[in-house]
Amino acid sequence: MQEFLQQFLQRDAGPFVQFLKYAIAGGVATAVDMVIFFFLAWRIFPALRENDPLVTRLHLSVEHVEEAERSRRFVICTALAFIFSNLTAYLINIFWVFEPGRYHWAVEMALFYAVSGASVCVGTFLGWAMIRFLHFSTTFSYIGKLIAALLINYVCRKYLVFKG
Repeated sequence: MQEFLQQFLQRDAGPFVQFLKYAIAGGVATAVDMVIFFFLAWRIFPALRENDPLVTRLHLSVEHVEEAERSRRFVICTALAFIFSNLTAYLINIFWVFEPGRYHWAVEMALFYAVSGASVCVGTFLGWAMIRFLHFSTTFSYIGKLIAALLINYVCRKYLVFKG
C-alpha cells in the first residue's frame, strides 16, 4: 500500500498506477469540459432541447432551436469547452501523470493539442451527426463525442507526446 501511495503521489509510476492517475486527470478535465459545454449550450449558444435529459433532470428552461442550428451550436460549444478542458488536462498530465520533456515544451503542448484536437474532431463529427441525422439529444451526443475522444487520447499522449 505504501508503494502504491508513493507512486500515486509522484510522477514516476508503474503502468497500472499511471493509467489510474491518467483516468483521474481525465475525469477532472472532463468535468471542466462538461461544465463549460453545458453552460454554453444552455445560456450562451442554446443547443439543448426541452426533452434533453439534463434539462428534464435539472428543470432548466430552454428555448426551442431547430436541429440544423442545434447541431451547429453543438460544434461551437464543443470547440470553446475544448480549449479550457484541454489546457486543464495538459497541466495535470505534465505535473502528475507523464514525464514531460520528450520535446521542447512548446512542441509538446502543440502535439498535445494536436492529438486532442484530432480526437475531439472525430468525436465532434460523431456528436454532430447524432444530432443532425439521428436526432439524438445533445447530452447523448456529447457522451458519444466524449467516448470517441477518450479512446484515442491515452495511447497517443503516452506514446507520441510524453516520455511514457
